[in-house]
Amino acid sequence: MSATTSPTRIARIDDLALPLRHVDDVFVEGAWVRADSSERRAVVDPATSVEWGSVPVGNRADLDAAVASARHAFDRGSWPRMSPSGRAEILRRAAARLEAYAEPLALTNTLENGTPVAESGGAAANAASILRYFATPAPVLEADDVRAAPSGTHETLVQRDPVGVCALIAPWNFPINLVVVKLAPALLAGCTVVIKPASLTPLSIRFVIESLREAGLPAGVVNIVTGPGSFGEELVRHPGIDKVAFTGSTDVGRTIARHCGELLRPVTLELGGKSSALVLPDVDLSVLRSRLIRSSLRNTGQTCYISTRILVPVSRHDEIVEAIVETVAAAPQGDPLDPATVFGPAASAAQQRSVLAHLVTAREQGAEVVLGGRAAELPEPFAEGVFVEPTVLDGVTADMTIAREEVFGPILTVLSYGDVDEAVDLANSTDFGLGGIVFGADEEAALRIAERMDSGSVGINLFASNHAAPFGGRHDSGLGVEYGPEGLSAYVAYKSIHRRLRA
Repeated sequence: MSATTSPTRIARIDDLALPLRHVDDVFVEGAWVRADSSERRAVVDPATSVEWGSVPVGNRADLDAAVASARHAFDRGSWPRMSPSGRAEILRRAAARLEAYAEPLALTNTLENGTPVAESGGAAANAASILRYFATPAPVLEADDVRAAPSGTHETLVQRDPVGVCALIAPWNFPINLVVVKLAPALLAGCTVVIKPASLTPLSIRFVIESLREAGLPAGVVNIVTGPGSFGEELVRHPGIDKVAFTGSTDVGRTIARHCGELLRPVTLELGGKSSALVLPDVDLSVLRSRLIRSSLRNTGQTCYISTRILVPVSRHDEIVEAIVETVAAAPQGDPLDPATVFGPAASAAQQRSVLAHLVTAREQGAEVVLGGRAAELPEPFAEGVFVEPTVLDGVTADMTIAREEVFGPILTVLSYGDVDEAVDLANSTDFGLGGIVFGADEEAALRIAERMDSGSVGINLFASNHAAPFGGRHDSGLGVEYGPEGLSAYVAYKSIHRRLRA
């Protein structure tokens, strides 16, 4: 495995010109105000294990203040009463401001969770495009929706109201876009929000907040508090919350679903995945090589929808595995601040331990390590970093833990199949249903296979996102969808007003 150590790598993070480091405030009532809590949490660079920042660990008073701010802004403020077009204009202005923060946002993100800067460098632009997309349905929200009753005796005006105060809880792997995909539709609908970022990534999201403030967002519409995972549960159950949107693990999602069910509180859950890349016998290996890492190991394997289970036909097993190993081995691992780096560190020491434990279990259950398989040892200044070697496991069967549980690390598993029906059964043999890919030269045949895969999203020779199309999981991968008109509808409450037909 090759490793990159950029000659321009700045070993001392103090030398990086970042506007955010050690902060003691939360965002409430449209301003950064000192947190009530005096407890702190360190922000650590996983590539070096150096502490470089810190944030408040919020307490109940901080949480109550944020929810009260959002509640007042919704019940008494101008935002829900502003025209959707007016709200859309602020989203567009915020998008432009966010793009201006692209570089410091990317550096901050990378230092929080080790995302290679080649990935984090696009976060601001992608988030800005989400804001702009969700500005476009404003005319739909403004249009009258009058429906005649089948009886012919009356008509109904269908009114679209904002659902209320929303709790937005995001994970650490994509801390910008997985907030903005919730935030943008909530704001266009006229909701107010409280954001709880992941504990590992509490600083980069502040650039989004600042962009909205500079764009003229009224005070109280967006609020942010930092705290531990348990803080998110307090937010979910808070009596001032009307709607919850969460991205994260399935286990935590189940807990949130139980709370929201008990409270009859609407919830959107985008949870874990264990997706498959079904490689058909006619696959073009040059296409597989060119798409493999983006589709199956994006962000050092720390992506919910990636297809880490590679389903390979027995008839071409050896050459396909050889292509997979060569492709992964050629991708550089090292300094996540180096634009050439493909594989960075695990996001934290705890995540590294989890990934390595999965590898131990995989060996015990009979998987064959054909590439990697250990903690990666890098030279200074990364010797204390929490890296895992990009790994390919062959001889994996569907009953193995590594084939069934989400790992969130740079691990590919190869499962063999005899015929296409067996391959489809393998693809559908997990408890999840989030992503998937079909690789095949005959794209019409690949499409027919994709239609048989029990998953919320499937790609043909690639995996792509589309702001205009719904994204969500089935089974243990979640409830509801994000993106598209369907994602906007999650933040809308419908009211039917009946009246006599006009003469």
